[in-house]
Formats: sequence, C-alpha cells, structure tokens
Amino acid sequence: MTETKKTTPKKEAAKKKVVKKATKEPTTAKKKAADVVAASDSDGSKADQIFADRKYIYAVGRRKNSSARVRLYTEGKGRIYVNGREFRAYFPFSSHQKNVTQPLDVLKIKNDFDVSIVVKGGGIVGQSEAARHGLARALVMHNEVWKQGLKKMGLLTRDARKKERKKPGLKKARRAPQWSKR
Repeated sequence: MTETKKTTPKKEAAKKKVVKKATKEPTTAKKKAADVVAASDSDGSKADQIFADRKYIYAVGRRKNSSARVRLYTEGKGRIYVNGREFRAYFPFSSHQKNVTQPLDVLKIKNDFDVSIVVKGGGIVGQSEAARHGLARALVMHNEVWKQGLKKMGLLTRDARKKERKKPGLKKARRAPQWSKR
C-alpha cells in the first residue's frame, strides 16, 4: 500500500505597495558644486595642472594614523606639492620639511624629480613621516640600486608605533586612577 501525501500550495505573501515620497530638488548652487568635485577627481588643483599627462611612479607611505599617496615624476625640477600646495606652505616647520625631503637628500638627487603627495589622517608629524616613507618607496621602485642607501638610513622601514588604546577602568592607556591606601 502506498500512501500519497497531499501537499497544499504555499500561500503567497501579500506585497506592499511602494509609495515614493516627493523629494525637494536641491538648489542649482549645490548641484554645481557637486559636479565640480566629481569632475575634478584629483589630488590637488595646482599640482594636477603642473603634472598633467606625465608618467609617474606611485607608492604609499604610512606612519601613526597618517597615510601618504606619493607620485614621483621623473625628469623634474625638484618641485614637491602636498595636498595641492607647495610643501613648504603645508609643512611650515623646518623639521617636517626635512622629513619630507630626507630620501632625496640622502641620495643627493634633490632636483631630479617632481613629487606630488596626498596625505590624510593623523597630525602634522605623522603626515610628514608618512610622506617620507612613501617617497623612499617610490624612489626604490624607480631605481632598485638606491634601496641599500635608503634602507641603511631606515627610510624604508614602516614605523609601527601607534597610540595605544584606552583600557576600561583606567584613565588613559596605562594611567590608573590615583590610589588611596585608606
């Protein structure tokens, strides 16, 4: 004896009607500003005008919470731009300026390349050291022979030191609340 099981057809879920709400169109001024940003898709306006349609070597450098995207243009005049501004204007302190140019100074090729750097995150010290790291990496990509000199100076090593996170129950990462004996 074979039993046949009766299966009931599945009920279809009722579909909700989607009601589109009328949205107010943005003003023309906002639209134009958005179009300009989307159309530019660039690092910095002045640097892009100078370095337009030139071949470059790309590298990324990091330090603390900063990240630097470096473009190294061959056959340059020694111009360095950070976020579309002259690097001396972006990094006003000489110690930060020396950080950025250190890989070029070590190899004694300061006026042989043009550099465009986009830095994000962190503070000014981290950004300058991230730019230095990225520039050193780009130079090694351009000429493998320079790796030995840059490595000797420690410019290719990623400095992994970062701010330690705050722990629960403590005031800072390691600072405990004041202890009272009684």
